[in-house]
Amino acid sequence: MKIKHLINKIREGLSILTTVTLLATCHSHSSGNKKTFRYNEPTGIATLDPAFAKNQSIIWPVHQIYNTLVQTDSMLNIIPSLAISWQISPDHLTYRFHLRQDVYFQDNEAFPGGKGRKMVAEDIVYSLSRLVDHKTASSGAWIFNERIAGPQAFQAPDDSTFELTLISAFHPMLGLLSMQYCSVVPHEVVDKYGKDFRNHPCGTGPFQFSSWEEGQDLILLRNPHYFEKDAGGHSLPYLDAIKISFFDNRATEFLMLQQGRLDFMNDIDPSFKDEVLNKKGQLREAWKGRIQLSKSPYLNTEYLGIVMDSSMPMVKNSPLRLLKVRQAINYGFDRRKMMMYLRNSIGTPAESGFIPPGLPCFDSAIVKGYHYDPAKARQLLKEAGFPDGAGLPRIILKTIDTYADLAGFIVRELEEVGISVQVDIVQKSLLLEETAKSQAPFFRASWIGDYPDAENYLSVFYSENPAPPNYTRYHNPEFDALYRQSLQENNDSLRYRLYRKMDQLMIRDAPIVPLWYDEVIHLVSPAVRGFEANGLNLLELRHTQIR
Repeated sequence: MKIKHLINKIREGLSILTTVTLLATCHSHSSGNKKTFRYNEPTGIATLDPAFAKNQSIIWPVHQIYNTLVQTDSMLNIIPSLAISWQISPDHLTYRFHLRQDVYFQDNEAFPGGKGRKMVAEDIVYSLSRLVDHKTASSGAWIFNERIAGPQAFQAPDDSTFELTLISAFHPMLGLLSMQYCSVVPHEVVDKYGKDFRNHPCGTGPFQFSSWEEGQDLILLRNPHYFEKDAGGHSLPYLDAIKISFFDNRATEFLMLQQGRLDFMNDIDPSFKDEVLNKKGQLREAWKGRIQLSKSPYLNTEYLGIVMDSSMPMVKNSPLRLLKVRQAINYGFDRRKMMMYLRNSIGTPAESGFIPPGLPCFDSAIVKGYHYDPAKARQLLKEAGFPDGAGLPRIILKTIDTYADLAGFIVRELEEVGISVQVDIVQKSLLLEETAKSQAPFFRASWIGDYPDAENYLSVFYSENPAPPNYTRYHNPEFDALYRQSLQENNDSLRYRLYRKMDQLMIRDAPIVPLWYDEVIHLVSPAVRGFEANGLNLLELRHTQIR
């Protein structure tokens, strides 16, 4: 009855009252003395089963309910979670994890007496085996594809020890294990609910499932048995609840934030970015004191891709097959001006390689990319046999409507140096299909890091990888050799050196036109404290407080 009463109080305190002003509603996030963090998910949430945590809308609530063996901190370092320590064998094939002994699953009717039981190593074996089981049909099974010899690669020598064995060395494995796909689930609850586990989740995380009315709201309550404590020995999390609403209109979401009915908003919609930010990306005076602006590097590189496979007829007949034409495009437009005037300086002009800031190996002083140099672009065109663009066929750039203004800017700038580009706006689903089949010679794309290791970005250009991720069909034997060498290198400094060498090699060959390195943008209520952004844009609420 207490839980039901709390849910009702939360809903009463968070009901939509469009006439309420910011001043009158700034404390509506409290129901009595209960502290509730509220955010909106405009795309909805498809499932709460971590085996299907394929996008941000699912990853965020899943991260609150479950834990993984290891996790990332705010600087994207791998740190303990369910595992307190681990060792890697000299051949880098076997990982042995030593588990915490104070972790319990959240209470659930599937357990005897409804009380959550202690988590043991067999639960990790079960969870990861379920992930790779074809019957589960998990979108995250790729994590272990061709890396382990079937489910027998997961072993539990005893309740407090878990072992993972790989077929060949793969240094980023710890980063993969931090992904929400690898969350630990109890077999009893999965067995009880079957496919309905999607809306009856149970994990070991800081918040536990309470209720979900699809299209209305999802409510998570503080897990009173959560194992983590802060530096002062106080139990985490500090919040009592999380409420997620599902309004699909971004303008409505922004209005709710203004009126104090949401505690944060992710990203800024183009329709109101000029109202909130100036061209330097700073909060306008009218909003200071009313909203906190948080910006940090995001593991997302936006770029234009160019298919490189010369055996394909569309490549044989395209001017993009010529290196100097590709390089001319890279020099032919002003990324800095584009970022300032079209994105209000959200993000960093991509004048280095494909690897974005936020990863420890990023170093723009070593990896030199392209900057705006129209004279250089014209010279390259002349050397390619197209002086002032004479004889250069028109190039078709495929993109989606969201990026039409950016594409238009690039087209106008390239025309000035003699490169004629026509923008073809298509549906997102069609663009994804055509790029996966290498049917779009020149296309807009982005790469969001799945895990915090630059290997994830460099795998996009490894020739033995299909499309995806190698959408450009880039093939350079020297790059491939360095990539394979990096997978065997356990010394961070040496591996980072290999990463930078690969990045420079690829950017010289220009199978892509980097546009910008993205940023995490959060608009946050002034009442919120301890809410830190990270490069994966993972919603972290364990240390968050509300005044």
